Amino acid sequence: MNSKHQFLRDVLIPFAALTDNDVAVSLTYWRSRKIAKGEFFNIQNFVCTDLALIVSGIFRVYFIHPETQEEKNMYFFSEQQFLVSFRSFINQYPCYYFIEALEDAEILSIHYTDLQYLYSTPTGWQKFGRLIAELFFNYSQSRTEEFLFNTPEERYLKMLNEHPGIVNRVAAYHISSYLGIKNPSLTRIKKRLQQSNRGLGS
Repeated sequence: MNSKHQFLRDVLIPFAALTDNDVAVSLTYWRSRKIAKGEFFNIQNFVCTDLALIVSGIFRVYFIHPETQEEKNMYFFSEQQFLVSFRSFINQYPCYYFIEALEDAEILSIHYTDLQYLYSTPTGWQKFGRLIAELFFNYSQSRTEEFLFNTPEERYLKMLNEHPGIVNRVAAYHISSYLGIKNPSLTRIKKRLQQSNRGLGS
């Protein structure tokens, strides 16, 4: 990947208007980590102690239904997105979810205590903390509203916009679970979009 410093600059400065000095102050706290496909960033009943930035790879956040034992995908996160189980992270209590790499992945992560320290410094990191909270609140609200107000096809198109190329990287059953539909319905959505000459998801 590019240098750690450059990657952090490329993501953090546009996200929170941090200065070069703000990024430099944080450098020693970000750790590079490789996560193989099928391995976990965090698992259920463990506290999520790190906030990560995805350098490469794609992750799913899911839970296991207690009665059916079926896995239910809630979120996908991919390159240059933040990765965290946010409520577990900010409250430092056990996570309800699993966060699994769907590809070999590389991340940069910062520990909760180190981020708290940065928040206490006279830099732009307090603003970063507010924006991260707003970002993950928006993720949560948007997912709820998608199922209330959007059709499966609209949810599919939104997913493609947020994660270009995901259909070539993630198994169809993971996408179906994320959309709240079964595989035959996903196949029909793809076919309908292809026939409408949009060509998305092909």
